[in-house]
Amino acid sequence: MQTKPRVVVGLSGGVDSSVAAKLLIDQGYEVIGMFMKNWHDETVTISNECPWMEDSTDAMLVAEKLGIPFQAIDLSEEYRERIVDYMFSEYKAGRTPNPDILCNREIKFDIFLKAAQKLKADFVATGHYCQKGEIEVDGKPVYQLLAGADPNKDQSYFLCQLSQEQLSKALFPIGHLQKPQVREIAKAADLITAEKKDSQGLCFIGKVRLPEFLQQQLKPKKGKIIQIPENLEVYQTLQIPAGIEPSDWDDAVLDAVSLPIHYSSDQGKVLGEHNGAHYFTVGQRKGLQVGGTGKPLFVISTDTQENVIYTGLGEDHSGLNRFGLFVKKNEIHWIREDLALKLGESAEYVARIRYRQPLSKATLIMRKNGLYVIFENAQKGIASGQFVAWYQGDECIGSGTIF
Repeated sequence: MQTKPRVVVGLSGGVDSSVAAKLLIDQGYEVIGMFMKNWHDETVTISNECPWMEDSTDAMLVAEKLGIPFQAIDLSEEYRERIVDYMFSEYKAGRTPNPDILCNREIKFDIFLKAAQKLKADFVATGHYCQKGEIEVDGKPVYQLLAGADPNKDQSYFLCQLSQEQLSKALFPIGHLQKPQVREIAKAADLITAEKKDSQGLCFIGKVRLPEFLQQQLKPKKGKIIQIPENLEVYQTLQIPAGIEPSDWDDAVLDAVSLPIHYSSDQGKVLGEHNGAHYFTVGQRKGLQVGGTGKPLFVISTDTQENVIYTGLGEDHSGLNRFGLFVKKNEIHWIREDLALKLGESAEYVARIRYRQPLSKATLIMRKNGLYVIFENAQKGIASGQFVAWYQGDECIGSGTIF
């Protein structure tokens, strides 16, 4: 008699993972619920209640209701090493990390997956709004990461760093559903999480205030806010050359369009003071506390070495909008390894540089030092350290860390 495939579901204490577990039971899997405790430093949570304890209890009650085994696993040490320390070092370097993407690659589909495999699991499942496809290339199975059916909730961007090996072991049971349908299923099954609000915190940490969280390690330090004029000479070189295909551009043009601009204090005027350049990110407009500028001010660059924030007036400012970005060679990740570009090759895709951003047409160009992504339309607030993900239709093909 064939045994049922065993799957460990990451029960977060939310409605999505609860319904994921329910659907897997209905599909005939042997299901185990597991709660990941990734954080227990109460000094940085927003509310007095203990979010992970509440979530853990909800996860346990869901498992009880569904009649499946349940256990909690403490991954806080690994989470600190792989996610929190990474966030601190990135902010310190003036880059903007994306802990959720890293959490999926390093925690849920690595450490958690290994813990599940110790329980002889065939798969791990999460409540992500994305889907998995399988095709054959040269006689071998190739796994596809596909967008979730609910366009408002599609979370494929957060999984853009997964490998073929990780995808082969992953299940996304709710990816084909709309959010209201998920809540309906939870209600019909009388699950305690049916009406529970979606969590807004960091991946599996809960309700954390990021600035306070960072201030523990990165102390406030007064510095200048400088306004850069719109007519800076360097902006002239950012224009897209007319009549030439991006793949025919030389490296100097690609670099001018794609690499971050380095500003100096003498290029603009001092508008005020800030509490630390490492608390700000490119594209940010809140928190500058500078009034009387007419149009809104946006951060166009941060210099954590000199502790200076450079700003531009209005959302059309040339310093805020760029046509290209660059990904270093060792930061390029192909989910579809069979589609990886070789040196000198280029390809047309659609891409996004942040979650929920509409996809934009882009040309990917592989050169010796790395990958250039050139957009048809200028992108606002391209921030170093964030991830660019490229798609073919609904399928996420690859991603990379923005230089």
